[in-house]
Amino acid sequence: MKEKKGLFQRFLDVVERVGNKLPDPFMLFVGLAVFMIIISWVFSLFNASVVHPGDGEILEIKSLISGEGLQFILTSMLDNFTGFAPLGLVLVMMLGIGLAEKVGLLDYTVRKTILKSPPALLTYTVVFVGIMGNLASDAAIVLIPPLAALVFYKVGRHPLAGLTAGFAGAGAGFTANLFIAGTDALLAGISTEAAQFLDESFTVTPVDNWYFNIVSVFVLTFVGGLLTTKFIEPRLGKYEGDALEEEDAEELPNAKKGFIFAVIAGLVYIAIVFVTIIIPNSPLANEDGGIIPSPFLDGIIPIILFFFIIIGVTFGMTVGKIKTSKDIAQYMAESIKDMSSYIVLVFAIAQFTAYFNWSNLGTWVAVNGAEFLTDINFTGMPLIIGYIIFTALLNFLITSGSAKWAIEAPIFIPMFMQLGYHPAFTQVAYRVADSSTNIITPLFPYMVIILAFMQRYDKKASIGTYISLMLPYSLVFLLTWIIIILIFFYAGIPYGPGIYSHL
Repeated sequence: MKEKKGLFQRFLDVVERVGNKLPDPFMLFVGLAVFMIIISWVFSLFNASVVHPGDGEILEIKSLISGEGLQFILTSMLDNFTGFAPLGLVLVMMLGIGLAEKVGLLDYTVRKTILKSPPALLTYTVVFVGIMGNLASDAAIVLIPPLAALVFYKVGRHPLAGLTAGFAGAGAGFTANLFIAGTDALLAGISTEAAQFLDESFTVTPVDNWYFNIVSVFVLTFVGGLLTTKFIEPRLGKYEGDALEEEDAEELPNAKKGFIFAVIAGLVYIAIVFVTIIIPNSPLANEDGGIIPSPFLDGIIPIILFFFIIIGVTFGMTVGKIKTSKDIAQYMAESIKDMSSYIVLVFAIAQFTAYFNWSNLGTWVAVNGAEFLTDINFTGMPLIIGYIIFTALLNFLITSGSAKWAIEAPIFIPMFMQLGYHPAFTQVAYRVADSSTNIITPLFPYMVIILAFMQRYDKKASIGTYISLMLPYSLVFLLTWIIIILIFFYAGIPYGPGIYSHL
């Protein structure tokens, strides 16, 4: 007799069926662009218009199904793509981070950090390394969890506890980091595009969430480690399986020396940048000698790029992965090749965003939405928490963080700007919601990979095992992040250099 599924399992089946019917993200945005063309025409039939909150100009909704609209679609297509802010930011970041990854520096750092961790701090180290691993983007999700499982297995602890702790850090803690990562550049670019619907001079920089991210790393490390030790491991019990012990990955020659040299080179570079900032009449400081705002913050992406190139090249030359200048270009090319699907996706996102902006629908939705929320008195922190929950649930249907933000940002950033909230604050709310539920979304592409790793240690592990282990991390991380946001909001703590909740 077939076992009857529980309510939660049936819910997950529905989510999976609905999600599987959604098109590929590229085609999703193609469809949204077509929808934008049609809806702009419908609005124009009713002569819809909105008063621009900045200059008081009356903006009519322009139809893309018109002579003017057709001209815009055809003549702006290339500019929409090449001028899309996140494209250049992300590709430039990946030149440096990808180089460090391809020569083995990031892999070596992750392995040694976990393997050298004291037993009492092992769990917390795994979560910490998982969170920090997003410097290597999605590579961390594939690398860190199985390595953590192996380490736990070797020290006599349940390997699934290590696997889940590593996956929670790398998946649910994806948006946090002590450093400025590619995610910061990607989201900031999309946020800037959306904010400029209302203010063409407005810019969201990759460092605007930095302080919040730093705090998040340490708080989530503690919470994730404690949850693993006090809840997940007792639930799993003693491991009595007969897993096949894997061989340690072959270490590159002179890897330790390469790491030391890379650290030294990185510190020297940071020292040079620091000295350049503090010297009198520094070209990187503003007229008052400060850095908020300053050419330093405006040029943070190239500065970070050079940092990763320097440490990557230093490590690569020491271990023999880089023998000529041609090798550097080759590794960079490989890292950009890995971004090919993103580049294709950006083409469709850029058209959708441009249509939304040109038609004035973005401004119309923002102004009218803000007025509606004000009229029903649904503002303040309840609104922010409601938005966080909405985004967390939307993650069950659209798992791509950049794709989802490209949909939400043109609507919510201008809308919240009308209510007085800084776009970088709205971006924080989005990031914590999107990141928290990654690990429990059946459509998350790495879920199948993690489940396969689980089955190495437990042949009976299934989707139920996976969800039951990851759900506590997802809920606790989301609740923890909401509490952190509340503290920042009411205590007036900046989310990044000079960035507060309100404009």
